[in-house]
Amino acid sequence: MAQLNYRVLEQSGYDGFILKNAPEKVMQFGEGNFLRAFADNFFDIANEKAGFNGKVALIQPIAQGLTDLINKQEGLYTLYLRGSDKGVKVDEKRVISAVSRCINPYGDWDKVLELARSADLEIVVSNTTEAGIVHDTESAFDQEPPVSFPAKLTRVLYERYTAGQKGVVVLSCELIDNNGRELQKCVNQYIDDWKLDSGFRTWVNEENLFCSTLVDRIVPGRIRDPKEAEALAAANGYEDPLTDVGEFFGIWVIEGPQELEERLPFRKAGVPVIVVPDVTPYKKRKVRILNGAHTGFVPGAYLAGYDIVRDCMHDETILGYMNRMLYDEVIPTLPLEKKDLEDFARAVQDRFNNPFVNHELMSISLNSTSKWRARNMPSFLDYVQGKGTLPPCLTTSFAAYVAFYSSESQALTEQGLICRRPKGNEYTVNDDRSVLEFYWQHRNDSPEELIHAVMTNEDMWGTDLTKVNGFEAAAAGILKTIRTEGALKAFENCLA
Repeated sequence: MAQLNYRVLEQSGYDGFILKNAPEKVMQFGEGNFLRAFADNFFDIANEKAGFNGKVALIQPIAQGLTDLINKQEGLYTLYLRGSDKGVKVDEKRVISAVSRCINPYGDWDKVLELARSADLEIVVSNTTEAGIVHDTESAFDQEPPVSFPAKLTRVLYERYTAGQKGVVVLSCELIDNNGRELQKCVNQYIDDWKLDSGFRTWVNEENLFCSTLVDRIVPGRIRDPKEAEALAAANGYEDPLTDVGEFFGIWVIEGPQELEERLPFRKAGVPVIVVPDVTPYKKRKVRILNGAHTGFVPGAYLAGYDIVRDCMHDETILGYMNRMLYDEVIPTLPLEKKDLEDFARAVQDRFNNPFVNHELMSISLNSTSKWRARNMPSFLDYVQGKGTLPPCLTTSFAAYVAFYSSESQALTEQGLICRRPKGNEYTVNDDRSVLEFYWQHRNDSPEELIHAVMTNEDMWGTDLTKVNGFEAAAAGILKTIRTEGALKAFENCLA
């Protein structure tokens, strides 16, 4: 079977939107699964529905990558977005034609600089992993290319500046706080390191817009079942080793001035990209609702006998507990509009019920101590401060976390803390070594003793949680219930 390119796609009879030729308006550092299922999908829809008429030129961020394969397919690839929308199964296929080519800067740095000088270029997108936005002293102006991504970007911007071109919008997608501002800071450090002229510094900071962004879409990245992949290829009429898979839900929150919405092609296209003055509330929304829901119910649900997130959404008790926690205890502590928060929470339920993803509870349970501290404790403390009472579901989530880390402890090994759940099987708790050693040392404590020891461990929580009025006694009582009557009973008690 022939491999995907424009000729093969035409012969296959594909009747979806395709844009073969357009100016390269986007330079994208990163050619991996995430950006191709996320940003490039949005640019592709903008070409179809907003008349963007722009191509994305990909820059391979590391020495080994997908350049040859992408160019062999003339930038084309098949994207499947799968999941659940308002309880309805969704499985959408789209051939993405927004990508023009991929450049390997480790062999064709001149092509990157040529693109930098282009009058068509408007946007730079990056996703170079959390470690990508760093300032290092190994990067030099005359390297081909410079070592770090911010150094590469500095060199690209300098080339653009000396060519007399206008500034660009930089959309940083790396998973760090204030990613755009941190990237801009690194660029300014290289201007200092390389002793570039003051006019360039002024141009960088006044003519270019560095935007911090929040990205949210789960991207498994490939069809994992060989038989399904073979069947899809037969149905499509072509082979596509660049096939990408993402969840149906997706949102891109971009921090910037309101006029940026007019410069970017997304609002008119109707894609889930929004421009806001401050991305922080949206990050808080994601952490406390999406991530907080996971950490809030997963330890208890695992002890109750479940293994997969989707199955938990079909248990009325666990689903009711999760929703009570989100709608009654978490959402009231957040700064955004109530409807926005509730819509996001409803989407979370759909995402957890994704029929295409078997998300294992044990994988989510990794490092639950730091996760509860970052995702659930702020909601818990804000609720207590605002209401003057304990939030029942979040209190239960803390007790369930403790129960998960102490369920019939069997051994402490190099792999982790071996525990046993009520259905009989052993499981391995993974966390910082100090946390595992703490729980092992307290394996014979009574519920009251264990809860007191956990709550007073300030290395874990940064504070003494016994100072929260009534929390210690309530959590100890719930831990007793979990150990004697089961986690589902503790969840049920929150719904009474």
